[in-house]
Amino acid sequence: MTITLEPLGHDVGARAHGVDGEQLTNDPAAAHIVLRALEAYGVLIFRDLHLSPQDQVAFCRRLGRIDTEPGHHPVEGIYRVSLDTAKNSSANYLRATFDWHIDGCTPQDDACPQMATVLSAEAVAESGGETEFASTYRAFDDLSAAERARLAALRVVHSLEASQRPVTPDPSPGQLAAWRRRPAREHPLIWTHRSGRRSLVLGASADHVVGMEPVESRALLDDLLRRCTAPERVYRHEWSVGDTVIWDNRGVIHRAAPYAPGSPREMLRTTVLGDEPIR
Repeated sequence: MTITLEPLGHDVGARAHGVDGEQLTNDPAAAHIVLRALEAYGVLIFRDLHLSPQDQVAFCRRLGRIDTEPGHHPVEGIYRVSLDTAKNSSANYLRATFDWHIDGCTPQDDACPQMATVLSAEAVAESGGETEFASTYRAFDDLSAAERARLAALRVVHSLEASQRPVTPDPSPGQLAAWRRRPAREHPLIWTHRSGRRSLVLGASADHVVGMEPVESRALLDDLLRRCTAPERVYRHEWSVGDTVIWDNRGVIHRAAPYAPGSPREMLRTTVLGDEPIR
C-alpha cells in the first residue's frame, strides 16, 4: 500500500492521503508505514476515516500492545473522552487535558509512558475542543550546546496533583487524598531514547526540578514549555466527525482547547502501550 504524507508545519504533523479505514485495518503493511511516519512527523492526520471502534482497536493491535483497562465504552481497548459524567464517570479529571502534557508520566505502577495514542472523533464541540501538538524532539534539538550541558543532569518530579491543581486550585480533602494516592515520579528533564534521539519531558505534571529553588525551578520549566509550544511550532487540529489522529507520545506534547462541560464532544481513544522508560 502507499500512503502519501503532506507535511502540515515546520515542526510537527502530516496529513495522510490515499488510505481508507479498511486498508488501514486489514493491510499488513499499514502498521509499518504508520510507525515510520510517526518517527518522521510525530503526528498523523487521517481526515474523514470513520473507523469503527472495533477497527480502531484492531489497527492499534498491529502497532503494539494496547491498554485494555475499562474505558467507559463497551468495546475493550476504547476509552471514551467526554466531559459528560453520564458517559465517563472520571470526566472531571479530563479537564487537566486542557494543559500541555505527555501521557503516562505518573503511572500507578512501573509502566512506561505510552508509545502512541489514536483518537477518533465521534462528536465535536460547537466551540473549542481542538487538539494542539508540539514536538519535544524539536524542542531539544533547538537548545544551544550550553543549555544542553546545563539541563543534562536535571531531574524533575511529576505528579497527578501538579496536573490537577491548575483546574481545581482549591481541592476538597477527598480530592487531594485521591490525587496523592497516585505516586509521584522522578524523571530526567532530557529523555534519551533507544533510537538515539532526545526529547524534553515537560507539561502539566512537572511539579519541580530536584534540588532547585522553587522560583527558579518554576521559571525554568515554564520557559522551556513556552519555547516548545510557541504558536509557530504548534499544529492545531480542528476536528470533524470521522477524523482519526495518531501521535508519538514519546516525543510529542499535546493539549485540548477548553470546551463546555455540556458539550456533545466525544472522542474514542486507544492507547498503544510503551516499553521504553524515561531515562
